[in-house]
Amino acid sequence: MQIEVVKSKIHRVRVTGADLNYIGSITIDEDLMDAANIIQGEKIQIVNNNNGERLETYVIPGPRGTGELTLNGAAARKVAVGDILILITYARMDIEEAKKFNPALVFPDEETNLLK
Repeated sequence: MQIEVVKSKIHRVRVTGADLNYIGSITIDEDLMDAANIIQGEKIQIVNNNNGERLETYVIPGPRGTGELTLNGAAARKVAVGDILILITYARMDIEEAKKFNPALVFPDEETNLLK
């Protein structure tokens, strides 16, 4: 039997942009992606601490060292620039593997979204 567990978490990052006219996804500074072990195209859950919204989309890399965090397409309607988000990815694995697994947890600077 397999279960789904937290693989990666970027905790309390600030929305820097919302682009309704983009095709879709979330753009994340590639430094944050690397630190959280998130890859391009990966499914991600977005939790908005400001309004309680939860949604899923996929990740596209943003320029390194910029702290960019932009919601694109329809997801842009679920956030406002400045909102604080928690970003979570999950992985499936068997129970014994899950018991030993350590997720990548990232706590960037809340004002700049840059790694501390």
